[in-house]
Amino acid sequence: MLAHRSLPGLRTAGSAALLAALALAAAPALADNTKPRRADPAHAGRHNAKPPRVGSAAKAAAVPSPAKAAELRDGQAEARLMEVYRLAARGQGREALQQAESLARDYPHFQLAQLAVGDLLMARTRPVRRLGDVPEPDTVRSIQAAAVLDELRNESRQRVDALRSRPPQGTVPAQFLELSARTRHAIAVDASRSRLYLFENTAKGLELVADYYASVGKLGIEKGAEGDQRTPLGVYFITSRLDPATLKDFYGAGALPINYPNPLDQRRGKTGSGIWLHGTPPDQFARAPLSTDGCLVLANPDLERLLRTVEPRSTPVVIARQLQWVAPHSVQADRTAFDAVLNAWRSAKTAGDMDRLLGFYAPDFQSARKKPLQEWADVLQAETRALRGRELHLKDKSYLRWTDAADTMVVTFGEVAAGARTGQVKRQYWARRGQQWQIFFEGVIG
Repeated sequence: MLAHRSLPGLRTAGSAALLAALALAAAPALADNTKPRRADPAHAGRHNAKPPRVGSAAKAAAVPSPAKAAELRDGQAEARLMEVYRLAARGQGREALQQAESLARDYPHFQLAQLAVGDLLMARTRPVRRLGDVPEPDTVRSIQAAAVLDELRNESRQRVDALRSRPPQGTVPAQFLELSARTRHAIAVDASRSRLYLFENTAKGLELVADYYASVGKLGIEKGAEGDQRTPLGVYFITSRLDPATLKDFYGAGALPINYPNPLDQRRGKTGSGIWLHGTPPDQFARAPLSTDGCLVLANPDLERLLRTVEPRSTPVVIARQLQWVAPHSVQADRTAFDAVLNAWRSAKTAGDMDRLLGFYAPDFQSARKKPLQEWADVLQAETRALRGRELHLKDKSYLRWTDAADTMVVTFGEVAAGARTGQVKRQYWARRGQQWQIFFEGVIG
Protein backbone atom coordinates (compact mmCIF):
# COMPACT_ATOMS: atom_id res chain seq x y z
CA MET A 1 0.00 0.00 0.00
CA LEU A 2 1.29 3.43 -0.98
CA ALA A 3 2.02 5.82 1.88
CA HIS A 4 1.06 9.48 1.55
CA ARG A 5 1.40 12.60 3.57
CA SER A 6 -1.84 14.02 4.95
CA LEU A 7 -3.47 17.04 3.38
CA PRO A 8 -3.95 20.00 5.74
CA GLY A 9 -7.59 19.97 6.78
CA LEU A 10 -8.16 16.26 6.22
CA ARG A 11 -10.23 14.75 8.99
CA THR A 12 -8.56 11.34 8.69
CA ALA A 13 -5.38 10.04 7.20
CA GLY A 14 -7.53 7.47 5.37
CA SER A 15 -8.70 10.23 3.05
CA ALA A 16 -5.29 10.07 1.43
CA ALA A 17 -6.51 6.90 -0.28
CA LEU A 18 -7.92 9.33 -2.83
CA LEU A 19 -4.40 10.15 -3.88
CA ALA A 20 -3.66 6.58 -4.84
CA ALA A 21 -7.00 6.29 -6.60
CA LEU A 22 -6.36 9.43 -8.64
CA ALA A 23 -2.90 8.32 -9.61
CA LEU A 24 -3.87 4.71 -10.33
CA ALA A 25 -0.43 3.76 -9.05
CA ALA A 26 0.97 5.66 -12.03
CA ALA A 27 3.35 8.17 -10.53
CA PRO A 28 6.65 6.26 -10.89
CA ALA A 29 5.83 4.99 -14.35
CA LEU A 30 4.63 8.35 -15.60
CA ALA A 31 7.70 10.08 -14.25
CA ASP A 32 9.99 7.64 -16.02
CA ASN A 33 8.19 7.07 -19.31
CA THR A 34 6.41 10.24 -20.34
CA LYS A 35 8.44 11.73 -23.16
CA PRO A 36 7.98 15.39 -24.05
CA ARG A 37 6.20 15.76 -27.39
CA ARG A 38 7.69 17.78 -30.21
CA ALA A 39 6.23 21.27 -30.33
CA ASP A 40 3.68 21.98 -33.03
CA PRO A 41 5.20 24.51 -35.45
CA ALA A 42 1.97 26.49 -35.33
CA HIS A 43 2.63 27.16 -31.63
CA ALA A 44 6.45 27.46 -31.49
CA GLY A 45 -23.07 11.52 -41.27
CA ARG A 46 -24.32 9.61 -38.39
CA HIS A 47 -23.04 10.11 -34.95
CA ASN A 48 -24.38 9.80 -31.44
CA ALA A 49 -25.17 12.68 -29.15
CA LYS A 50 -22.82 13.56 -26.33
CA PRO A 51 -23.20 11.60 -23.06
CA PRO A 52 -24.94 13.25 -20.09
CA ARG A 53 -22.80 15.47 -17.93
CA VAL A 54 -21.69 14.46 -14.48
CA GLY A 55 -24.17 15.56 -11.84
CA SER A 56 -23.38 18.06 -9.14
CA ALA A 57 -23.05 15.29 -6.57
CA ALA A 58 -20.14 13.86 -8.52
CA LYS A 59 -18.41 17.20 -8.87
CA ALA A 60 -18.68 17.84 -5.14
CA ALA A 61 -17.86 21.48 -5.66
CA ALA A 62 -18.20 24.18 -8.25
CA VAL A 63 -15.23 24.75 -10.53
CA PRO A 64 -14.07 28.36 -10.88
CA SER A 65 -15.13 29.84 -14.21
CA PRO A 66 -12.40 30.76 -16.71
CA ALA A 67 -11.01 34.27 -16.38
CA LYS A 68 -10.08 34.48 -20.05
CA ALA A 69 -9.59 32.04 -22.88
CA ALA A 70 -6.36 30.14 -22.51
CA GLU A 71 -4.20 29.17 -25.45
CA LEU A 72 -5.43 25.61 -25.91
CA ARG A 73 -2.62 23.48 -27.28
CA ASP A 74 -2.69 19.86 -28.35
CA GLY A 75 -1.92 17.37 -25.60
CA GLN A 76 -1.68 20.10 -22.96
CA ALA A 77 -4.83 19.26 -21.00
CA GLU A 78 -3.86 15.62 -20.60
CA ALA A 79 -0.29 16.49 -19.60
CA ARG A 80 -1.60 18.82 -16.92
CA LEU A 81 -4.05 16.20 -15.66
CA MET A 82 -1.18 13.73 -15.34
CA GLU A 83 0.69 16.31 -13.26
CA VAL A 84 -2.31 16.55 -10.94
CA TYR A 85 -2.20 12.76 -10.58
CA ARG A 86 1.54 12.82 -9.88
CA LEU A 87 1.18 15.46 -7.20
CA ALA A 88 -1.69 13.56 -5.61
CA ALA A 89 0.31 10.33 -5.60
CA ARG A 90 3.16 12.12 -3.83
CA GLY A 91 0.81 13.38 -1.13
CA GLN A 92 1.03 16.99 -2.33
CA GLY A 93 -2.71 17.52 -2.09
CA ARG A 94 -2.69 21.32 -1.82
CA GLU A 95 -0.57 21.64 -4.97
CA ALA A 96 -2.67 19.00 -6.76
CA LEU A 97 -5.84 20.98 -6.01
CA GLN A 98 -4.31 24.22 -7.24
CA GLN A 99 -3.25 22.55 -10.49
CA ALA A 100 -6.63 20.85 -10.92
CA GLU A 101 -8.52 24.12 -10.41
CA SER A 102 -6.29 25.87 -12.94
CA LEU A 103 -6.83 23.06 -15.43
CA ALA A 104 -10.61 23.19 -14.96
CA ARG A 105 -10.59 26.96 -15.48
CA ASP A 106 -8.69 26.66 -18.75
CA TYR A 107 -10.67 23.62 -19.95
CA PRO A 108 -14.10 24.04 -18.29
CA HIS A 109 -15.61 21.09 -20.21
CA PHE A 110 -12.83 18.62 -19.33
CA GLN A 111 -14.83 16.43 -16.97
CA LEU A 112 -11.81 14.58 -15.57
CA ALA A 113 -10.41 17.91 -14.43
CA GLN A 114 -13.72 18.78 -12.76
CA LEU A 115 -13.79 15.36 -11.13
CA ALA A 116 -10.28 15.81 -9.72
CA VAL A 117 -11.25 19.19 -8.23
CA GLY A 118 -14.38 17.75 -6.63
CA ASP A 119 -12.62 14.73 -5.18
CA LEU A 120 -9.70 16.74 -3.80
CA LEU A 121 -12.11 19.10 -2.07
CA MET A 122 -14.25 16.24 -0.80
CA ALA A 123 -11.16 14.63 0.71
CA ARG A 124 -11.01 17.52 3.16
CA THR A 125 -14.28 16.43 4.78
CA ARG A 126 -14.30 12.65 4.56
CA PRO A 127 -12.26 9.70 3.29
CA VAL A 128 -12.42 9.33 -0.50
CA ARG A 129 -11.97 5.78 -1.72
CA ARG A 130 -11.94 6.11 -5.50
CA LEU A 131 -12.11 8.55 -8.40
CA GLY A 132 -15.56 10.14 -8.32
CA ASP A 133 -16.44 8.76 -4.89
CA VAL A 134 -20.17 9.41 -4.42
CA PRO A 135 -22.90 7.48 -2.58
CA GLU A 136 -24.37 4.44 -4.29
CA PRO A 137 -27.06 5.47 -6.79
CA ASP A 138 -30.66 5.17 -5.61
CA THR A 139 -32.59 7.30 -8.13
CA VAL A 140 -32.82 7.33 -11.90
CA ARG A 141 -30.77 10.52 -12.02
CA SER A 142 -28.07 9.15 -9.75
CA ILE A 143 -27.95 5.90 -11.72
CA GLN A 144 -27.32 7.91 -14.88
CA ALA A 145 -24.62 9.92 -13.12
CA ALA A 146 -23.01 6.67 -11.89
CA ALA A 147 -22.85 5.39 -15.47
CA VAL A 148 -21.08 8.59 -16.58
CA LEU A 149 -18.66 8.28 -13.67
CA ASP A 150 -17.80 4.74 -14.78
CA GLU A 151 -17.04 6.10 -18.25
CA LEU A 152 -14.82 8.79 -16.76
CA ARG A 153 -12.93 6.24 -14.67
CA ASN A 154 -12.37 4.20 -17.84
CA GLU A 155 -11.18 7.29 -19.68
CA SER A 156 -8.75 8.10 -16.87
CA ARG A 157 -7.46 4.53 -16.83
CA GLN A 158 -6.93 4.51 -20.61
CA ARG A 159 -5.05 7.79 -20.54
CA VAL A 160 -2.79 6.70 -17.69
CA ASP A 161 -2.15 3.21 -19.06
CA ALA A 162 -1.16 4.57 -22.47
CA LEU A 163 1.36 6.90 -20.86
CA ARG A 164 2.72 4.20 -18.57
CA SER A 165 3.30 1.84 -21.50
CA ARG A 166 5.06 4.02 -24.03
CA PRO A 167 6.28 2.53 -27.32
CA PRO A 168 9.96 1.56 -27.06
CA GLN A 169 12.27 4.31 -28.27
CA GLY A 170 12.97 4.13 -32.00
CA THR A 171 10.21 1.61 -32.83
CA VAL A 172 7.35 1.91 -35.33
CA PRO A 173 4.11 -0.01 -35.92
CA ALA A 174 4.83 -3.21 -37.85
CA GLN A 175 2.43 -2.19 -40.64
CA PHE A 176 4.79 0.53 -41.89
CA LEU A 177 7.20 -1.43 -44.09
CA GLU A 178 8.19 1.52 -46.24
CA LEU A 179 6.94 5.06 -46.71
CA SER A 180 7.82 7.31 -49.61
CA ALA A 181 9.47 10.62 -48.80
CA ARG A 182 6.37 12.22 -50.32
CA THR A 183 4.35 10.76 -47.47
CA ARG A 184 5.18 13.38 -44.88
CA HIS A 185 3.10 12.01 -42.00
CA ALA A 186 1.42 8.83 -40.86
CA ILE A 187 -1.15 7.94 -38.21
CA ALA A 188 -1.58 4.73 -36.23
CA VAL A 189 -4.37 3.94 -33.76
CA ASP A 190 -4.19 1.38 -30.95
CA ALA A 191 -7.84 0.74 -30.11
CA SER A 192 -6.98 -1.28 -26.99
CA ARG A 193 -5.33 1.83 -25.53
CA SER A 194 -7.72 4.45 -26.95
CA ARG A 195 -4.63 6.04 -28.43
CA LEU A 196 -3.76 7.77 -31.71
CA TYR A 197 -0.08 8.19 -32.67
CA LEU A 198 1.14 10.83 -35.12
CA PHE A 199 4.42 10.30 -36.98
CA GLU A 200 6.58 12.53 -39.11
CA ASN A 201 8.42 10.85 -41.98
CA THR A 202 11.94 12.25 -41.69
CA ALA A 203 15.16 11.54 -43.55
CA LYS A 204 15.99 9.09 -40.73
CA GLY A 205 12.61 7.36 -40.91
CA LEU A 206 9.38 7.64 -38.97
CA GLU A 207 9.53 9.72 -35.82
CA LEU A 208 6.73 9.75 -33.26
CA VAL A 209 5.90 13.43 -32.70
CA ALA A 210 2.63 13.31 -30.73
CA ASP A 211 -0.02 10.95 -29.39
CA TYR A 212 -3.54 11.56 -28.20
CA TYR A 213 -6.45 9.95 -26.40
CA ALA A 214 -9.12 8.89 -28.95
CA SER A 215 -12.60 7.40 -28.61
CA VAL A 216 -13.90 4.55 -30.79
CA GLY A 217 -17.26 2.90 -31.47
CA LYS A 218 -19.83 2.18 -28.76
CA LEU A 219 -19.64 -1.52 -29.57
CA GLY A 220 -15.88 -1.52 -30.10
CA ILE A 221 -13.98 -2.36 -33.25
CA GLU A 222 -14.05 -4.60 -36.36
CA LYS A 223 -16.74 -2.76 -38.27
CA GLY A 224 -18.54 -4.99 -40.73
CA ALA A 225 -21.91 -3.44 -41.48
CA GLU A 226 -23.72 -0.13 -41.80
CA GLY A 227 -24.89 1.13 -38.42
CA ASP A 228 -23.10 -1.47 -36.29
CA GLN A 229 -21.50 1.25 -34.11
CA ARG A 230 -18.03 -0.22 -34.53
CA THR A 231 -14.76 1.32 -35.68
CA PRO A 232 -13.09 -0.42 -38.64
CA LEU A 233 -9.70 -2.12 -38.48
CA GLY A 234 -7.26 -1.91 -41.35
CA VAL A 235 -5.08 0.35 -43.49
CA TYR A 236 -6.82 3.52 -44.62
CA PHE A 237 -5.99 6.93 -46.05
CA ILE A 238 -7.21 10.44 -45.27
CA THR A 239 -9.40 11.36 -48.24
CA SER A 240 -10.16 15.04 -47.52
CA ARG A 241 -10.15 17.81 -44.94
CA LEU A 242 -13.58 19.15 -44.01
CA ASP A 243 -13.96 22.80 -43.03
CA PRO A 244 -15.74 23.12 -39.67
CA ALA A 245 -17.75 26.02 -41.14
CA THR A 246 -19.55 23.46 -43.31
CA LEU A 247 -20.25 21.06 -40.42
CA LYS A 248 -22.54 20.96 -37.41
CA ASP A 249 -21.05 21.96 -34.06
CA PHE A 250 -21.18 18.27 -33.12
CA TYR A 251 -18.00 17.65 -35.14
CA GLY A 252 -16.00 20.29 -33.34
CA ALA A 253 -12.84 21.67 -34.96
CA GLY A 254 -13.36 19.79 -38.22
CA ALA A 255 -13.14 16.34 -39.73
CA LEU A 256 -10.81 14.07 -41.68
CA PRO A 257 -12.71 11.33 -43.55
CA ILE A 258 -10.97 8.03 -44.33
CA ASN A 259 -11.58 5.62 -47.20
CA TYR A 260 -13.70 3.03 -45.39
CA PRO A 261 -14.65 0.64 -46.85
CA ASN A 262 -11.30 0.13 -48.57
CA PRO A 263 -10.85 -2.45 -51.35
CA LEU A 264 -10.07 -5.21 -48.83
CA ASP A 265 -13.22 -4.35 -46.85
CA GLN A 266 -15.31 -4.40 -50.03
CA ARG A 267 -13.84 -7.72 -51.04
CA ARG A 268 -14.99 -9.09 -47.68
CA GLY A 269 -18.50 -7.73 -48.12
CA LYS A 270 -18.25 -5.01 -45.47
CA THR A 271 -20.68 -2.11 -45.69
CA GLY A 272 -21.09 1.35 -44.23
CA SER A 273 -19.47 4.72 -44.87
CA GLY A 274 -18.79 8.08 -43.27
CA ILE A 275 -15.95 7.06 -40.95
CA TRP A 276 -14.16 10.24 -39.89
CA LEU A 277 -11.59 11.52 -37.47
CA HIS A 278 -13.38 14.48 -35.90
CA GLY A 279 -13.60 16.70 -32.84
CA THR A 280 -16.16 17.34 -30.11
CA PRO A 281 -18.93 19.93 -29.61
CA PRO A 282 -18.05 23.26 -27.93
CA ASP A 283 -19.48 22.11 -24.57
CA GLN A 284 -17.61 18.80 -24.48
CA PHE A 285 -13.87 18.24 -24.20
CA ALA A 286 -13.62 14.47 -24.71
CA ARG A 287 -15.79 11.40 -25.20
CA ALA A 288 -15.81 8.09 -23.33
CA PRO A 289 -13.46 5.39 -24.70
CA LEU A 290 -16.39 3.52 -26.34
CA SER A 291 -18.86 6.20 -27.36
CA THR A 292 -19.01 6.86 -31.12
CA ASP A 293 -20.98 5.41 -33.99
CA GLY A 294 -17.71 4.20 -35.53
CA CYS A 295 -15.64 7.35 -35.96
CA LEU A 296 -12.43 8.23 -34.14
CA VAL A 297 -13.07 11.25 -31.92
CA LEU A 298 -10.37 13.47 -30.42
CA ALA A 299 -10.39 16.60 -28.28
CA ASN A 300 -10.53 19.69 -30.49
CA PRO A 301 -6.99 20.97 -29.72
CA ASP A 302 -5.61 17.54 -30.65
CA LEU A 303 -7.67 17.31 -33.83
CA GLU A 304 -6.58 20.82 -34.82
CA ARG A 305 -2.97 19.62 -34.80
CA LEU A 306 -3.94 16.83 -37.21
CA LEU A 307 -5.91 19.23 -39.41
CA ARG A 308 -2.83 21.44 -39.73
CA THR A 309 -0.49 18.53 -40.30
CA VAL A 310 -1.83 15.70 -42.44
CA GLU A 311 -2.16 15.63 -46.21
CA PRO A 312 -5.31 14.20 -47.82
CA ARG A 313 -4.82 11.15 -50.10
CA SER A 314 -1.24 10.50 -49.00
CA THR A 315 -1.50 10.21 -45.19
CA PRO A 316 -2.07 6.59 -44.11
CA VAL A 317 -4.17 5.74 -41.06
CA VAL A 318 -3.58 2.30 -39.56
CA ILE A 319 -6.28 1.26 -37.09
CA ALA A 320 -5.35 -1.88 -35.13
CA ARG A 321 -6.79 -3.77 -32.21
CA GLN A 322 -3.33 -3.55 -30.65
CA LEU A 323 -0.26 -2.11 -32.33
CA GLN A 324 2.88 -4.22 -32.56
CA TRP A 325 5.94 -1.98 -32.24
CA VAL A 326 9.10 -3.13 -34.05
CA ALA A 327 12.55 -1.79 -34.83
CA PRO A 328 12.60 -0.51 -38.44
CA HIS A 329 15.47 -2.83 -39.39
CA SER A 330 13.42 -5.87 -38.32
CA VAL A 331 11.11 -5.50 -41.35
CA GLN A 332 13.99 -5.06 -43.81
CA ALA A 333 13.80 -8.68 -45.02
CA ASP A 334 10.05 -8.47 -45.68
CA ARG A 335 10.49 -5.14 -47.45
CA THR A 336 13.27 -6.50 -49.65
CA ALA A 337 11.31 -9.64 -50.49
CA PHE A 338 8.24 -7.72 -51.56
CA ASP A 339 10.34 -5.22 -53.48
CA ALA A 340 11.55 -8.13 -55.61
CA VAL A 341 7.95 -9.15 -56.32
CA LEU A 342 6.94 -5.63 -57.36
CA ASN A 343 10.05 -5.31 -59.52
CA ALA A 344 9.14 -8.54 -61.32
CA TRP A 345 5.69 -7.08 -62.04
CA ARG A 346 7.36 -3.92 -63.37
CA SER A 347 9.72 -5.94 -65.59
CA ALA A 348 6.82 -7.91 -67.08
CA LYS A 349 4.94 -4.70 -67.86
CA THR A 350 8.04 -3.06 -69.34
CA ALA A 351 8.57 -6.07 -71.60
CA GLY A 352 4.92 -6.15 -72.63
CA ASP A 353 4.79 -9.83 -71.68
CA MET A 354 1.02 -10.12 -71.10
CA ASP A 355 1.05 -13.77 -70.03
CA ARG A 356 3.65 -13.09 -67.37
CA LEU A 357 2.02 -9.80 -66.36
CA LEU A 358 -1.45 -11.30 -65.93
CA GLY A 359 0.07 -14.00 -63.74
CA PHE A 360 0.48 -11.32 -61.05
CA TYR A 361 -3.28 -10.71 -60.90
CA ALA A 362 -5.78 -12.70 -58.83
CA PRO A 363 -8.64 -14.40 -60.72
CA ASP A 364 -11.16 -12.37 -58.69
CA PHE A 365 -9.40 -9.05 -59.41
CA GLN A 366 -11.49 -5.88 -59.65
CA SER A 367 -10.33 -2.42 -60.63
CA ALA A 368 -11.42 0.83 -59.02
CA ARG A 369 -14.30 0.94 -61.52
CA LYS A 370 -15.26 -2.67 -60.84
CA LYS A 371 -13.67 -3.99 -64.00
CA PRO A 372 -12.94 -7.74 -63.78
CA LEU A 373 -9.57 -9.13 -64.83
CA GLN A 374 -10.71 -9.87 -68.40
CA GLU A 375 -11.53 -6.20 -69.01
CA TRP A 376 -8.52 -4.98 -67.01
CA ALA A 377 -6.28 -6.99 -69.33
CA ASP A 378 -7.27 -4.60 -72.15
CA VAL A 379 -6.25 -1.64 -69.98
CA LEU A 380 -2.89 -3.25 -69.19
CA GLN A 381 -2.27 -4.00 -72.84
CA ALA A 382 -2.98 -0.39 -73.81
CA GLU A 383 -0.59 0.83 -71.10
CA THR A 384 2.23 -1.48 -72.22
CA ARG A 385 1.80 -0.36 -75.85
CA ALA A 386 2.00 3.27 -74.75
CA LEU A 387 5.45 2.54 -73.31
CA ARG A 388 6.76 1.88 -76.84
CA GLY A 389 9.66 -0.16 -75.51
CA ARG A 390 10.66 2.35 -72.85
CA GLU A 391 11.64 1.23 -69.37
CA LEU A 392 8.98 1.64 -66.71
CA HIS A 393 10.18 3.18 -63.45
CA LEU A 394 8.36 3.03 -60.11
CA LYS A 395 8.87 6.14 -58.02
CA ASP A 396 8.01 7.04 -54.43
CA LYS A 397 7.00 3.57 -53.30
CA SER A 398 5.12 2.93 -50.06
CA TYR A 399 4.36 -0.50 -48.58
CA LEU A 400 1.80 -0.92 -45.81
CA ARG A 401 1.18 -4.45 -44.58
CA TRP A 402 -2.04 -5.62 -42.94
CA THR A 403 -2.12 -9.09 -41.41
CA ASP A 404 -5.21 -10.67 -39.86
CA ALA A 405 -6.75 -13.89 -41.19
CA ALA A 406 -5.00 -12.99 -44.46
CA ASP A 407 -1.82 -11.18 -45.44
CA THR A 408 -2.35 -7.99 -47.47
CA MET A 409 0.08 -5.42 -48.87
CA VAL A 410 -1.16 -1.95 -49.76
CA VAL A 411 1.24 -0.49 -52.32
CA THR A 412 1.39 3.07 -53.66
CA PHE A 413 3.82 4.29 -56.34
CA GLY A 414 4.31 6.66 -59.22
CA GLU A 415 4.50 4.93 -62.62
CA VAL A 416 6.81 6.88 -64.93
CA ALA A 417 8.13 5.82 -68.36
CA ALA A 418 11.79 6.46 -69.13
CA GLY A 419 12.21 9.98 -70.50
CA ALA A 420 8.89 11.19 -69.11
CA ARG A 421 8.74 13.77 -66.35
CA THR A 422 5.48 12.65 -64.79
CA GLY A 423 3.14 9.68 -64.74
CA GLN A 424 0.19 8.16 -62.96
CA VAL A 425 0.11 7.51 -59.21
CA LYS A 426 -1.28 4.04 -58.59
CA ARG A 427 -2.42 2.07 -55.59
CA GLN A 428 -2.52 -1.73 -55.56
CA TYR A 429 -3.76 -4.25 -53.02
CA TRP A 430 -1.86 -7.54 -53.03
CA ALA A 431 -2.94 -10.71 -51.21
CA ARG A 432 -0.54 -13.45 -50.24
CA ARG A 433 -1.68 -16.92 -51.18
CA GLY A 434 0.81 -19.51 -50.04
CA GLN A 435 4.17 -18.23 -51.24
CA GLN A 436 2.72 -16.09 -54.02
CA TRP A 437 1.57 -12.49 -53.94
CA GLN A 438 -1.29 -11.52 -56.28
CA ILE A 439 -3.00 -8.20 -57.07
CA PHE A 440 -6.73 -8.11 -56.32
CA PHE A 441 -7.20 -4.35 -56.76
CA GLU A 442 -5.51 -1.62 -58.77
CA GLY A 443 -6.51 1.99 -59.32
CA VAL A 444 -5.16 5.41 -60.29
CA ILE A 445 -5.21 7.92 -57.42
CA GLY A 446 -3.34 10.80 -59.03
